[in-house]
Amino acid sequence: MVYDVFHYLHVLGAVFAIGPYAVFFHVLRLMKQMENGGSVSPANLSVLRFVVRVSKHAGHVLVVSGVLLWWLGGYALWTSWIVIPVAILLAGLYFMARAFSPILEGLEKGTLDWSKGIQKLRFSLWGYLVILLVSLWFMITKPVLW
Repeated sequence: MVYDVFHYLHVLGAVFAIGPYAVFFHVLRLMKQMENGGSVSPANLSVLRFVVRVSKHAGHVLVVSGVLLWWLGGYALWTSWIVIPVAILLAGLYFMARAFSPILEGLEKGTLDWSKGIQKLRFSLWGYLVILLVSLWFMITKPVLW
């Protein structure tokens, strides 16, 4: 029963770590339109900040519940479907931690060019999604590579 609760929390964490970024696509499109003659909307930036905050905290739930699932499930630490996603996430940790907030801050303060900021946000969005979706694939399919 305890394992099932943590498993549910882990899945819920994955949903909230990845799902809110769907909003990014729409808001980035709106921001791109603003670049061509519109005014900068602080509301758009606050929506993106909220998405980043929700996802960050969901990532904390993912890590804690993942460690508890590993411990309660009795899985070997060196299982390929555990090691590879952890390695991917650790390698991408710096990228994920610095991918969005500094760019949003630069756009808010006006220290970052609007079009370059949108490009950086779009690149960060795709990088973040690739990192998480590859890790998600390993967790769902559980391939035994060694």
